[in-house]
Amino acid sequence: MKPFNCVFIIVYYVVGLVTKILHPVTVEGLETLPDSGVLLCPNHSSNWDPILVALNLPINYRLHIMAKEELFQNPLLGWLLRKVGAFPVSRGNNDINTVRTSIQTIKDGDNLLIFPEGTTIHNGIGYVDGLPAHAKAGVAMIGVRTGAKLVPVFVDGEKKLFHRTRIIFGSPYEPHYTGRRGTSDEMQKIANDLLEAAYALGGQAVGGAPL
Repeated sequence: MKPFNCVFIIVYYVVGLVTKILHPVTVEGLETLPDSGVLLCPNHSSNWDPILVALNLPINYRLHIMAKEELFQNPLLGWLLRKVGAFPVSRGNNDINTVRTSIQTIKDGDNLLIFPEGTTIHNGIGYVDGLPAHAKAGVAMIGVRTGAKLVPVFVDGEKKLFHRTRIIFGSPYEPHYTGRRGTSDEMQKIANDLLEAAYALGGQAVGGAPL
């Protein structure tokens, strides 16, 4: 489902108006953002992040969002998410259908948002399954297989009502790897570099600690 449709237009303007009141945003770097075939890679500290990023892109940007499958368990919310271009991912599992959808999205010339950390990281470095939060190599694999323009994005961590949040779009990252698809170590390094670049845009190290 392409995200640019009547439901999307209504959500974009109505939810966007409410969101701008509750969470005003300052956007930087939007003028250098490529138009198509883009894989946006933001840091992730709040469920507001995908909403704030999506609503501060041009309405015709044709963005799709990889979202956790739990959000689709509510029939109404799931229907709405699909109408605006989101699709579910089963975290912690080898979700082949999600990977195929992600790859096809880029190949169709649309744009995709994936959080390299794979989950929200609250206050400080944070932990996932008992280990320090880190980038998942899957984001690099999708980028390399599709030839997507990999763009790091920084979103301020703490979201307070009526307090301004920064969103900073960085320059496209040029991945380096061997062969057609690279090695697993190379994919992990690309993912790590993307996450580090995202946090660095906001003057932070991975996990939100100041540089």
